[in-house]
Amino acid sequence: MSCTGSNTISFSPGLSLTAQRTRIGGSGSYSCLSTDPAVKWGRSSISGGGRNGCFFSDATTVEHITWNTGEKTKVVYRMGTVQQVAGQAVVLVGGRVVEGRFKGRTVASPGVQVVLNPLECASQGGVERIVGPSALLIV
Repeated sequence: MSCTGSNTISFSPGLSLTAQRTRIGGSGSYSCLSTDPAVKWGRSSISGGGRNGCFFSDATTVEHITWNTGEKTKVVYRMGTVQQVAGQAVVLVGGRVVEGRFKGRTVASPGVQVVLNPLECASQGGVERIVGPSALLIV
């Protein structure tokens, strides 16, 4: 199954030049192509935490997806990389479906989330939110 869409991710406290413990929250929306033609789109909520900064990420996140069919999927992402290039986050995370539809399958979720002001990494509050395109590949 292959989905494309966008994610909005929030960090508390905001990402800074030095990695620190942060809480992660957010949401996503996807349009999908699936071997099951009934599954056309999904909406998600994202939560988690770990050590994160503008140049480093070591976090565990959970994505709860509700499909247009009413079915649900819970994905746990335990590995991933977040590369910050001039404040722009290039994200590649891998995980596994642990509950619901597609249970047991592997998930990859690459994306590029854009920081509107790349200088925020050096600001007192840091980068509190990133927004941008994302993909969801369930194999």
